[in-house]
Amino acid sequence: MRGLIHWISAALFSSNLASCGSLGSDLNLFSLQDDMSLGQQVVREIESDSSGMKILDSARHVKVYQYLYSIRDTILITGKVKYRSEFPWRIRVIQDDSTLNAFCAPGGYIYVFTGILKFLDSEDELAGILGHEMGHAAMRHSTRQLTEMYGVQALLSLIAGDRALVKDITGAIIGLSFSRNHEKRGR
Repeated sequence: MRGLIHWISAALFSSNLASCGSLGSDLNLFSLQDDMSLGQQVVREIESDSSGMKILDSARHVKVYQYLYSIRDTILITGKVKYRSEFPWRIRVIQDDSTLNAFCAPGGYIYVFTGILKFLDSEDELAGILGHEMGHAAMRHSTRQLTEMYGVQALLSLIAGDRALVKDITGAIIGLSFSRNHEKRGR
């Protein structure tokens, strides 16, 4: 019940800001816990049988996952990753050799396509990709963009368990190309 009151208060506060014209692109109506919860919902959607994505089994591809996690851990021990202890920073590999991409769902759930793994020439390039995606999660770009695009309505719909919205968000995250503004400013 306390969480619901928090949500309603946030919704009312943000609607007041929006009506004053001061709703900025740095505003994020989602809490850190919301990022993690939304990330878990996105993970369930991506890893469901209906998504059509084939996730490489970590038990069968131990060396690939060990390698990715060792790079991730090297990035995390720098101490420069916000929420390094709060987010799980879980990595999954999607079997798709034609896709040169990686993405990170809210809350630190990283997905790397086999296509980009085969395309890269060095460990440094892979570290750059992982660090870049981790940066998006640490700066909470997904939920900031959701706040910009949908505002309070998205927040309330997600709280209500709107599976259609979760599917839409999952599709958007997978194909998302963050704005140059986020890329340049790192915010």
